[in-house]
Amino acid sequence: MAAPPGGDQFTLRATGSVARRQALSRASRYVLLAASLAGVAALVALLWDTIAAGGSRISWDFITSYPSRRAAQAGLRSSIIGSAWVMATTIILAIPVAVGTALWIEEFAPRGRFLTIVQLNLANLAGVPSIIYGILGLAVFVRYFGLGPSILAGSLTLALMIIPMTVIASTEAIRQVPPSIRDGSLALGATHWQTVWHHVLPGAMPGIMTGTILAISRAAGETAALIMIGAFTFIAYDNTSLSESFTTLPIQIYNWTIRPQEAFHENAAAAILLLIAAVFSLNLIAVIVRERFRRY
Repeated sequence: MAAPPGGDQFTLRATGSVARRQALSRASRYVLLAASLAGVAALVALLWDTIAAGGSRISWDFITSYPSRRAAQAGLRSSIIGSAWVMATTIILAIPVAVGTALWIEEFAPRGRFLTIVQLNLANLAGVPSIIYGILGLAVFVRYFGLGPSILAGSLTLALMIIPMTVIASTEAIRQVPPSIRDGSLALGATHWQTVWHHVLPGAMPGIMTGTILAISRAAGETAALIMIGAFTFIAYDNTSLSESFTTLPIQIYNWTIRPQEAFHENAAAAILLLIAAVFSLNLIAVIVRERFRRY
């Protein structure tokens, strides 16, 4: 460190390797900021282009009309209803299993080789491409169990896909609950299960909700896995049971984007905007739930 001679006041200034490390730190900060801004700028540009292409197409008739071979008459009614059926069933099937598994891993499972193998496999399954889950769903649910290309088969496939990442996120959230909360509850005479249910789970709920919504958002935009199990691209009726064939918003968007007519591309852009709004709504719900649990 160098300081100017004379006087009581002087300024410390880094020299040598310290100065180089500080310069590198500042440069890294600016590079990372530029990378973040570039990504945000690209997303804004894509969003603006999508709004310009499909914003004028959004209307109540577009939402409530069935698909059609004529672009001006085509709508999203069957795909919206199909997405609602698939996502609701997926949530019911996947979230209790994922949260229960995370609680077992962190609170009840004996530490040993078996638990290590389970955690390693969960980490590996979280990174498996969705098309692999589609092949698994086709082989197991569609053909072996004879469910066909139904809502139940699609929901089971998506549930298998999001369970690993939901378990990992929930496990980390449970692990962040301070041990003093567990110790205090047990010291006051509560059982292990009462401690987990009344103290650990509410304390971990904000993190669990974050991981859950991220997983559900991934499932909401999934196309490859559902196409593999035989989801239809043209459904002109309302789904009323889990055994029916179905379509979803991402599949309908895919169907429109591969058509050569520009009018169908405008329909796809409008559907993309509605899908983005739905995902944002899910994230808003997650924020509200997180804040509610944090107050308690």
